Amino acid sequence: MELGFQHLPANWYELIHGAARTAVEKALDFALSTLAANKRGRTRCALYQWGSGACGALGGFFGLPALAVELPFSTVLMLRSIAAIARDQGERLDDPETRLACLEVFAHGGRSHTDDSAETGYYGVRLALTLPVAEALSYLQTHGLQREGAPVLLKLITSVADRFGIALSQRAAALAIPMVGAAAGAAVNAVFMRHFQDMAKGHFTLRRLERKYSPELIEAEYRQLHLTVRGARKYREAA
Repeated sequence: MELGFQHLPANWYELIHGAARTAVEKALDFALSTLAANKRGRTRCALYQWGSGACGALGGFFGLPALAVELPFSTVLMLRSIAAIARDQGERLDDPETRLACLEVFAHGGRSHTDDSAETGYYGVRLALTLPVAEALSYLQTHGLQREGAPVLLKLITSVADRFGIALSQRAAALAIPMVGAAAGAAVNAVFMRHFQDMAKGHFTLRRLERKYSPELIEAEYRQLHLTVRGARKYREAA
């Protein structure tokens, strides 16, 4: 990753932010128009990883300039996988709230130590997205599954894209190394897909538990578990 950042162009932030925004826009279009609400069956995560790997192979072969073309395809593929996981956890894909919850997963992208605090952790991100999601949901319930010319949906896209761009910058760094090749690009994309599948499983498992019990109880248990894990980590580091 560190080597890759050295090969990113000077305007890499603008490139990645623009690519992230475009990808999230395409994902929202897909979420609002083509998700199959009634399709059942076991989610084949490995199949989606293979598909994402194929997109990554093209990105690795052509390098960073292909990011703007390849990323929307791989992001939509990730969203389809996220939606299948949501359905497995009892969510209804014909519900606009569920579709927006699928989009939220892209904002939960980090596993770094900076994401360990309550302010930037899972519930912190959900809190930050509460208003954009609520405004977008209100608009969709009034106007239907359309997004053209809706400032509230653009606000949600921006909020998610800002978070998604953080994870994307690490992916771009890995692909920016000269001669990274199609095989390495495929591997990076497969790992990227697997990561967001894991995030989706956690996200929609918590939503299922919140429906069964209460959001307050599950959040309290989550935070307690987080403190336990964090304490164990510090103990290992000290030892």
